[in-house]
This record gives sequence, C-alpha cells and structure tokens, in this order.
Amino acid sequence: MKQKVVIIGGVAAGPKITAKLLRTKDFDCTIDLYTDENLISYSACGLPYYIEGLISNSEKLIVRRPEQFEQQGANIHLNKKCTKILPEEHKIIIQDTTTKETFEVEYDKLAITTGARPIIPSIPNIGLKNIFTIRTLQDGINIRKKMLESKHAVILGGGYIGIELLEAFHANKIHTVMIERENHILSIFDPEISDMIAQQITQMGEGSIEIITSDAITAFEGNGKVERVITQSGRTIETDMVIIAAGIRPNTEIAAEAGIELGVSGAIRVNNRMQTSKKDIYAAGDCTENFHLVSRNYTWIPLGSTANKQGRCAAINISGKYDAFPGILGSAVTRFGKLSISLTGLSETEAKKFGFDVITSTMTKKDKAGYMPNAEDITLKLVVDRRLKKILGAQAFGGGDADKRVNTVASAILAEQTVDEFLHLDMTYAPPFSTAVDPLLSAALLINNQMYNV
Repeated sequence: MKQKVVIIGGVAAGPKITAKLLRTKDFDCTIDLYTDENLISYSACGLPYYIEGLISNSEKLIVRRPEQFEQQGANIHLNKKCTKILPEEHKIIIQDTTTKETFEVEYDKLAITTGARPIIPSIPNIGLKNIFTIRTLQDGINIRKKMLESKHAVILGGGYIGIELLEAFHANKIHTVMIERENHILSIFDPEISDMIAQQITQMGEGSIEIITSDAITAFEGNGKVERVITQSGRTIETDMVIIAAGIRPNTEIAAEAGIELGVSGAIRVNNRMQTSKKDIYAAGDCTENFHLVSRNYTWIPLGSTANKQGRCAAINISGKYDAFPGILGSAVTRFGKLSISLTGLSETEAKKFGFDVITSTMTKKDKAGYMPNAEDITLKLVVDRRLKKILGAQAFGGGDADKRVNTVASAILAEQTVDEFLHLDMTYAPPFSTAVDPLLSAALLINNQMYNV
C-alpha cells in the first residue's frame, strides 16, 4: 500500500529526507512537504558570505527549488505552517499563512524538521527599524542592503554567526562593535583559547573592530530607526544597524503540545533511528537533541552538517530499511579573514564537568615548514583523559589549516585511539603542507611526555 509521508520544515533536514525518499525505488509513497516560508532547501550557513559579497547573488544559496522536487514527484507546499500535530489520529493541522485558512492533513509517517529560530532578547525599543536577526534568505538580503548604506554596526552575540558577520562587515569597511554577555566570545572554546582568538581578530580589525565582553545591551534608542545602543556598563554606542546574534532555540512547541518527548536540552528526543516517542513520527535537524559520543550525554548542538546526516538517516528508516545515526562530536569550524577557528569533542572545561581526569597541552607552531613563504602560526589544544589516555577533544586556530588538524582528531576520537596510538599516525609531509612533525603530533607528544614524566 502506498505510504503517505508528510514533512514539516523545509530548510535542510526536510529537503534531505525528501531527496532521499525520491531516490528510494522500492518504497511506494507520496511525499508532501509543508513550510511556512516562500522557498525551501537553501543554505542558511552561507548567509554571512552573501552579506560579505563573496556570493554575488542570493539565488546561489538555493540548493534546490520546489519545482525540481515536484518534477520528481514530491508535493511542496509553500507558506503553509503546521500549527498542531494529532499523533493518535495521524493528522496535522496546517494554516495557510496568507489566507489564514486551516485544513487537516493525514499521514502514515511524519517527519518534524522545524529547525530553530533566533533568540530575541527583551530589550526596550527592539522593534526599531534596522535591528535585524539572521535566519532566512530574506534576512540576509535585508542585512546586506542596509550594510551597503552604513558606516557603523553593532553585533549582539559572539558565537559563530557573530564572528562570520564581523568578518563580513570588516570586509566592507564597516566600523563594528561586538557585544557579548559572557566573559569570552566563542564560549564553546576554553577561555584562554577564546581570548587569544579575540585578540587576533581585534588586531586584524585594524581599529575598525571592538569586542566588548561581560556586558549587555539594555536599550536601543533612535527616532523610528536604531541610532544608539545603551549597555549595562553605561556605554552609549552610535550605530546605523544592529544584528541580534544572541543564539537560537529549537522550534519544538507543536511537538511538545502533541506529547512528544523533549530532552534535557529542550529539543526533541530521538533514538538513533530518528524516531520520536510517538509512533510513526520522526524528527531531524536543529529541532532535535543530540547524543554526544564523548561525554555520553544528551546535548543540543545545531549544525547544518548534522541536519543533513540526520535527514538521510530518517528517510532510510521511514522507508522501512535500517540506518542508525550514532551521535555527534560537535565538530565545527568558522573563520575571520585568514584565521581558521575549529574544534571537536570536549573542551577542557566540559571534560572536567563530566568527571574526566583531564590533561591538556597547548602549543603554537608553524603549519608548514618555517622556510616556506606562506607558513602561518597555528595554535592547538588537545584534551586527553589521563587515566584512559583517550583523546577527548581538540581546539585549533591560526592562519593555517586548523580544520584539517581538527578533522584528524575527530577521526581519532571515533576510533577511540589512545595518545600512544595517535603518535604513530602516518601523517603526510612535504614543506608546502606541514612540518616534518605535524603540529598536531607535536601537541600529542607534549601530553605524552607529561603522562610519562619525560
């Protein structure tokens, strides 16, 4: 019997499920995808680079258009928002965002891929013009248009998106102030690494970038449009525009109302087949909780790469086959100019919180042979469990290939390598690519020496 598959959400995981099901030849189904936006399947991760001007046309961020899916047999419903899930009846309620009319849709299998939305803090006058959030393609278009008319900007939040927008504004000669409530930007890194990154960004900013930590915006001021921000410490900062990049939260309200179990993070709890607590309902992407392969705890680390992998897994299981998504390491990378910034696994702070017997090493070394004209410093921090000698995580930044080293560590963590085993990795070497002993192996050797007191 033909199965009716319904998907709610259309940015990353939803289209991935759709594409995979369309390629599954021995699963007879209809596919209906509902989204409250006017397009689907676009790269939200690429928005800062469109804003910067590296991508000339926002259309290039669209991975696949509705008509491409429809030509293959899927039904794509734009501007249609799911307002309620009725698990016992195998139905959802959809509202047309234009006409406000509602209607019921039946399903045999349902996939929730509703993603996440920006956190909008409760700040006086946050409704003033030229205060933006960044989530949709239209957000990126609006921000770029205003940026090209501006000389000053404020970014609220010092996470990955904040750093990428800081790069975009700096490249367009916009004087930018970043304000972060925490003591450090990029708080997912250990404090000393975050501070070194902030120092390098400020130096590279050549006087056009200011990073303020341990402070917050308490009010916006202006006549119809934002002209100033007032901070908790009493500063007044003149600006032409503000970007709210103070984090995101998962869109889980309709799931919770339907009795679907949420996890400790507030995102939807799924098993390794992407099944929720309700029969025939799956979930994937930024609305779901993740199992961390090092801490062995549940967490919420929303990443586009994870959403795509989870979407594929969900589609396979929806079609009646078997696939398992084991979990995540939280591997991530961003950049500011030539500075690559990357991590995987647990930081020292996190590892101690989870009770590991932690030993670390931090070192700075050239990423290539020192005599090569393009050799750059790269700083690496390894986090290891002293008793088990297992690698728990790594952080890296520098002008060199930080992410290449971090990807190597990610593979080692999944293989449950000890430091001793890691030191025997047969890594490639040639002067344009690495030092004779790669910086990563040098950092591992430092830890090895500490463990054996040599």
